[in-house]
Amino acid sequence: MADSFMGKAATMEIPINSNGETLAEDDSLEQAAKIQWTLDEKDLQQVMVSGPNLNETSIVSGGYGGPAGGIIPTSSIKDLRMKSRAQGVGLVPSQSAASRIANQNQTDQPFTGSGMHHSNSNQNMSVEEANRGVAVEKLDSVKKWGINTYKCTKQMFSERFGRGSRTVDLELEAQIDVLRDTKRKYESVLRLTSALTSHFYNLVQTQQALGDTFADLSQKSPELRDEFGYNAETQKLLCRNGEALLGAINFFVSSINTLVNKTMEDTLMTIKLYEAARLEFDAYRADLEELSLGPRDAATMVRIEVSQQQYQVQRDKYERLRSDVTIKLKFLEENKVKVMHKQLLLFHNAISAYFAGNQQQLEQTLRQFNVKLKPPGSDKPSWLEES
Repeated sequence: MADSFMGKAATMEIPINSNGETLAEDDSLEQAAKIQWTLDEKDLQQVMVSGPNLNETSIVSGGYGGPAGGIIPTSSIKDLRMKSRAQGVGLVPSQSAASRIANQNQTDQPFTGSGMHHSNSNQNMSVEEANRGVAVEKLDSVKKWGINTYKCTKQMFSERFGRGSRTVDLELEAQIDVLRDTKRKYESVLRLTSALTSHFYNLVQTQQALGDTFADLSQKSPELRDEFGYNAETQKLLCRNGEALLGAINFFVSSINTLVNKTMEDTLMTIKLYEAARLEFDAYRADLEELSLGPRDAATMVRIEVSQQQYQVQRDKYERLRSDVTIKLKFLEENKVKVMHKQLLLFHNAISAYFAGNQQQLEQTLRQFNVKLKPPGSDKPSWLEES
């Protein structure tokens, strides 16, 4: 019965005008369609009730004018009935709400997925572009470093083998040589005064132990109490004066160490930067001179222009560092004279007062130069540190 109905509905043709209204000349066909629909509606309902589960099956349509072998889902059977009824009365078929919702879902899902995919692709592209930019920067830096190293190495070997020229500032080079020689001599003074401090510290410790021994013997030997007592007092006095002299020598050593290993070393580090800049400057200067002597074609002119820019950059760097070295050498010399004048006067007065046995002069010298002595036993660890 259903097949009969579907075949009739499929072969039924209703002429309509451009406004969707049926033509008046075919009223008999409209009445026939209504009668046929009324007769077949009950049979169709019986088939839907008694037949298989329509939600899980489908109906094959093979009517005239339709696609051959077309499959109609059973979930849209009600829409088919409404559509057939509309055709019977001459109305324009309309899409059901369920079909619109299904089409809406089918239409929305691809857009949602494509939007997410587009967003992820944009993020991936941005990450790849950032990584590519970092890689290009690293490659450029390595390339520039390699070219610069090659040119500097070539210039260094040319100077050593006497085939290349170098920029020389005679006055500045002489001052640098004097500074290096002064630093070596001051390092020798620092080493010797450090050795003197170590030896003199051992002498003071020996005098202190000897004074303690004489004091102990003066208590245990009544017949030699006075003699041991005199020697014990003498050694204790020498020990006190020795600690004062030791404080002065330590202050002298500390000041020399600061001057040599900090102030002079800082100036020498600037000198090393200056010498490296001088080598780079001569390397780019030699490269520019070599290009200037070659042919003057278009490619060479471009290379000459680039080389001139690099040469100017290296020249500015060289002149700036040369100025820095000149200023630091000047201030270093002034600071050295000031520091050494004070420290040499302290060392002389302290040594003279100690060996002359002038305790008051020694103490006055320490106060004059603001030398603070460590209290006795401050070098020894506390009982907490020992435990």
